[in-house]
Amino acid sequence: MQDKTMKPKYRFFDNFRYAREGFLEVFKSETSFKIEVVIIAILSVTALFLPFPMWAKAVLIVGMFPVIIAELLNSAIERVVDMYTKEYHPLAKYAKDAGAGAVMFSIAFSAGIWIAVILYFCS
Repeated sequence: MQDKTMKPKYRFFDNFRYAREGFLEVFKSETSFKIEVVIIAILSVTALFLPFPMWAKAVLIVGMFPVIIAELLNSAIERVVDMYTKEYHPLAKYAKDAGAGAVMFSIAFSAGIWIAVILYFCS
């Protein structure tokens, strides 16, 4: 049984700092993440200037968040797998491929939102 006195004290700002450090580490080390962040930034600014109602602009911008989330989780999976083994193993490949699949589907989801909103207002 774990001794509760050994558990670190919860500190909100420490947790925020850890999250920021994780985000920045992935941004520094993952080219695909950098590209996605730049594209999302450009599309977010673009969305603000589109002649759509504010709710539609919000849908376009919020609809891109799953891409960032999936890429961060994919990077975490890749690091854990790499920490465990550098050798080829089918389960390691499946874990990494599943993470990449999540990223792919999140991008398709975001693109689908953009297409649907644009078609709705331009038809």
